[in-house]
Amino acid sequence: MKLYVSADMEGTAGVSSWRQVDPNDTHEYPLYRRYMTREVRAAIDGARAAGVADVTINDSHWDKRNLLWDELPNDVRMITGTPKPLSMVQGIASDFSGAFFTGYHGMAGDADAVLSHTYSPETIYNISVNGVPCSEALLNAAMLGIYGVPLLMITGDRATVEATKKQLPWVTAVVVKESIGYNAVNTLTPAAACDAIRVGAQNALRRIAEAKPFTFEPPVELIIETARVENADFIELMPGFERLGGRTVRYVASEYSAIFRAFLVATRLGGAANVPS
Repeated sequence: MKLYVSADMEGTAGVSSWRQVDPNDTHEYPLYRRYMTREVRAAIDGARAAGVADVTINDSHWDKRNLLWDELPNDVRMITGTPKPLSMVQGIASDFSGAFFTGYHGMAGDADAVLSHTYSPETIYNISVNGVPCSEALLNAAMLGIYGVPLLMITGDRATVEATKKQLPWVTAVVVKESIGYNAVNTLTPAAACDAIRVGAQNALRRIAEAKPFTFEPPVELIIETARVENADFIELMPGFERLGGRTVRYVASEYSAIFRAFLVATRLGGAANVPS
């Protein structure tokens, strides 16, 4: 059995501040990248106890160079560095039996999830696909679905994992903290979070027969509400995008893979508007 792991950081136990997840921070970030890595290791250990042999990890946070090699098994494969064409789901393929999302966070505008955002907090205010408000977890799960790969487990704060489970009821949700607004949490200790994730991973694999790939029915409509008017100005320049309002753009395609790629490019191009001219 082959497992895919997309590892983010904001949903790690104890995280409540951007400083803790910012690679430019020399005090807190080194500590929390280790906690992030240990949660990934716990997920792998639990999966292997349930019969998983091969594991590929996609480091999916910030500059995508966060996970510590010396904390991981020596036989895993790692996808690291940026940019990646498929970002947080780079390397996904149809030969994976299922996927875990570790350390995930809530979507932009979610008042009940710590450090909530969707890919780029400076560029994206809100996003929906076929009328469904989307978090990173939902966007990424739909990309897995193209390859027939189901999401099996997600870890993070309660609001994040419960929102994902609402859309994907078969997913095992491991709550490592409760959000208290945007910058405060009531959290498990890192060690207790690892214990919970290890057990959750085993349970998720034991229930794999219940899991389904998640997909959006075509045609697929992407609506992006940007953080600033200038972001939409830049995104509108891309062929296929339609301007709906000051901060709103629309893109329609016959398949979700085109929508996902258009969203990634829109996020990166729209972000260029945030650079002082």
